[in-house]
Amino acid sequence: MNQSTEIEVKNLDHLGLVAGIIDEIGIVEIINEQVSIERGEIVTAGQVVKAIILNGLGFVSRALYLFPQFFEDKATEHLLGEGIEPKHLNDDKIGRVMDKLYQLNVSVIFLLISLAAVKKFGVATENSHLDSTSLSVEGEYKKEYPTVEILKSGAVGEEIETRQQPIKITYGYSRDRRPDLKQFMIDLIVSGDGDVPLFLKVGDGNEADKAVFGQIAREFKKQVDFDSLIVGDSALYSKENLKLMKEMRWLSRVPLSIKEAQELVDSISEKELTDSEIPGYSWRETGASHLCNK
Repeated sequence: MNQSTEIEVKNLDHLGLVAGIIDEIGIVEIINEQVSIERGEIVTAGQVVKAIILNGLGFVSRALYLFPQFFEDKATEHLLGEGIEPKHLNDDKIGRVMDKLYQLNVSVIFLLISLAAVKKFGVATENSHLDSTSLSVEGEYKKEYPTVEILKSGAVGEEIETRQQPIKITYGYSRDRRPDLKQFMIDLIVSGDGDVPLFLKVGDGNEADKAVFGQIAREFKKQVDFDSLIVGDSALYSKENLKLMKEMRWLSRVPLSIKEAQELVDSISEKELTDSEIPGYSWRETGASHLCNK
């Protein structure tokens, strides 16, 4: 007598590799340590973040309320944890986790994860590169944003902390060459060793690099325990930024909009340059004081 056996097939695709790297870094544990696990919850905040990463790298773009559908044909328990089903990954749960991450400061949590990856995979941090990019969005987006109210419990009871909208979606200089679309900015510091992201900050769509780069470099320096040379483009070189970075090591190109810099470049002949080890590049060392716009 033959006994029939039902076989249920679930997909992993490339997401098994992604989940494995997430586990190696310890992202779930880092998130749970910061957010804390609620009594009786089926899916922790760390597992929700893991699900968001898997969804983002799953080559499928869907509205948030359709999030569970992404995992319906996936081996969800294998990827996320025992007892977790697609229905548990609803938009209400995801929204609550996102609110908690915002309260804790996403940039700080991102840095904790980055430092864990640096330690795990032995990423060199002698040099770090600072730059920004714009991400264009479609839709109306209101000109006036509501404030965010956060309910906190303290020694004297509960109190409400009011915060402004974290960023403004608005028009600005578009790296995508889409000035017709509103946008927001991403400021990123990556390692010189493999461009591994170390620090991330999201900014207003009309944010100017020169106005924030010095602050970002200083904030990064305050939160890491290693000495890294900050490398940035000419937006890093301004009077205010130099003041902010006076205790730091940095490397930047002096903008030729500064008269003295342009005159120095014009005064050097090709014969005075020394060939670099990098083909096509040559250099000359010189010194100058107070080479900065007011």
